Amino acid sequence: MYGISAGQDAKIYAKADYDHAAAMLGSNVTRLVDNDIRPEWLPDGRLWYMCLSENRAEYKLFDPVNGKKIAASTKRELFEKASATQPDRSRPSRNEVLSPDGKYSAFIRDWNLWIKEVATGQEKALTTDGIENFGYATDNAGWKKSDKPIISWSPDSKKIATFRQDQRHVSDMYLVKTKVGAPELSAWKYPLPGDREIIRIYRIIIDVAKDSGKGIVKLKMGSDARRGTLCDDISCEGGFDDVCWSDDSKKLVFVSTSRDHKLENVRMADCETGDVKDIFSETVPTQYESGQGKINWTYLSATNEIIWYSERSDWGHLYLYDALTGELKNPITKGDFVVRQVLRIDPVKRVIYFIAGGKEPGVNPYFRYLYRIDFSGKNMSLLTPATGDHSVSFSPDGKYFTDTYSQPDVPGITEVRTSKGKFITTLEKTDLARLKATGWKPPQPFTVRSANNRWDLYGLMYTPTDIDTSSKYPVIVYIYPGPQGGSVGSWSFNAARGDNQALAELGFVVVLLEGSCNPDRSKSFHDACYGNMAENTLHDQVSGLKQLAGRHRFIDLGRVGIWGHSGGGFATASAMFKFPDFFKVGISESGNHDNRDYEDDWGERYIGLETYDKDGISNYESQANEVYAKNLKGKLLLIHGNMDDNVPPYNTYLVVDSLIKANKDFDMIILPNARHGYGSDRNYIMRRRWDYFIKNLMNAVPPEEYKIEIKPDPRIEL
Repeated sequence: MYGISAGQDAKIYAKADYDHAAAMLGSNVTRLVDNDIRPEWLPDGRLWYMCLSENRAEYKLFDPVNGKKIAASTKRELFEKASATQPDRSRPSRNEVLSPDGKYSAFIRDWNLWIKEVATGQEKALTTDGIENFGYATDNAGWKKSDKPIISWSPDSKKIATFRQDQRHVSDMYLVKTKVGAPELSAWKYPLPGDREIIRIYRIIIDVAKDSGKGIVKLKMGSDARRGTLCDDISCEGGFDDVCWSDDSKKLVFVSTSRDHKLENVRMADCETGDVKDIFSETVPTQYESGQGKINWTYLSATNEIIWYSERSDWGHLYLYDALTGELKNPITKGDFVVRQVLRIDPVKRVIYFIAGGKEPGVNPYFRYLYRIDFSGKNMSLLTPATGDHSVSFSPDGKYFTDTYSQPDVPGITEVRTSKGKFITTLEKTDLARLKATGWKPPQPFTVRSANNRWDLYGLMYTPTDIDTSSKYPVIVYIYPGPQGGSVGSWSFNAARGDNQALAELGFVVVLLEGSCNPDRSKSFHDACYGNMAENTLHDQVSGLKQLAGRHRFIDLGRVGIWGHSGGGFATASAMFKFPDFFKVGISESGNHDNRDYEDDWGERYIGLETYDKDGISNYESQANEVYAKNLKGKLLLIHGNMDDNVPPYNTYLVVDSLIKANKDFDMIILPNARHGYGSDRNYIMRRRWDYFIKNLMNAVPPEEYKIEIKPDPRIEL
């Protein structure tokens, strides 16, 4: 075993040790946090929130116009006192899409698109020729799938923009449930990078007032790849992405994305004739994206302009285009920082409000700040000056916004400001007094240099609350290499970020590092591993740990473990195979170990299309973990759900097959009927993860079959 001297007795962990660790999980911790609020705006411009303090919940309503605040012990009492109407939470069924005027809902039946009159329940088929796997508005293929139609209603509720989706010629995926008796097969369309044909969409506009099947206008263009500008899918924000209607519902501006995400064509369709005009295009050598977490382009029909997002300068910025000529009018933002999300556009005052990171000097570039700028690119101003990561929400009329700001080690403060940034009031300050009384402490932010010494990298380190800095502690790396996310994720305050502190309480140092190739930085930073996802930020992880160990003598680089889920599972196995002398113990959960066995749109976006060298070897093969499984030296636990419809379990089976052929010892857990997130099995896997690191990284003995308990917060009204 690693890190234990010959003859040294193994430590035996008691149930109380695990109880202490479990006390750092989820609501076991957050139930001790007071005044941590999530304000919501009401249609009349006031806002309300629930404020939790010791043993009670209080409901408050605030009016930013007059500064008046009302409090009550229940939500109902609050709204009665305030003479306010609660937000209408009524929704159509989960598989229906309501029209803007609320009169109709659209749904899919038998591969065709239908609408229903909400008041009467009367139904009508809008299309009639849909057939199996060539239906209308369907979203039933790949890992992200549903029975909800993918459509965009026109502003006047008289038209629908959608598509007919051809998925007849792509691969099928098969999973079999674990049950007594005859096997139950789950089968659906799941395209792969090796498929010659992928899902194609044929864009249409439907006039809902016309008779069944008579209102279809086919856009006069070829089919598009089922791709989007923001993520891998065509519906990343819940609806039909990358389409914008004109105010009069006569024009539709949309973006066609190529199969490999390298080409974006911005087009305008005449909704009466189906004529399509190309406005402008953008080509990138790697992959295009329209923002960080939100699609940032939009069409302004009143002035015939398009606000476009591009990383052409190596940084994500906004540009103003003429929608009639396709000519660039002017850059809107510029500089060495990243525009992440456009929150609000005022087309009358010609002002844009947006979230950006990296502009403020000497500040963590992942911290989000709110800015305001004119369409012309002039008069840019910072509206949220306090240091930290800012979460912003505008009032319905855009005159005010709430701003909750915090840091990983600094609790949140929530303020209300005007749209120009003028301070109105502080709603609440998060109070950690009761939590700190238990001995809890926040993670320690740190900065290291990338392995190539090109960039500063940022991370969090968790240590035991009773750490003895004269002792040596094994290290566990939690990894999620992206490239669409990262190990840290949100940089706002979180009292319980997964089980990181829980693991630390068991005697580990836990490290989360955002390596190069992850988003929210420059384009070159994000593209650092384009074409080779197997890079997995691992060189940065190793280099970063060595730099930390140089600062903290309690870090034992002779005992380093690593774990991750999904992309992190891929990275974990890769770490164990490619850095076998550095990483001694790994737990790989549900990894996409060979992207030829994972959905086409992810791999083709970040690796490119599958190609072959002169020897017939695929460019995907050199990145597949099973190729390197023979290098395993340490202890590896592989975990997968056998009904995982995101990353099919065959990804892990390929690694298992190679390990067996290489005569390697390893461990494996297959979760019957579990999908990608493990559902009710999550706490079981968490406990097994603790056990595995304690046994193999500490040479210690965990308590037998401990059951993790997470208590609900008693203050929350059920």
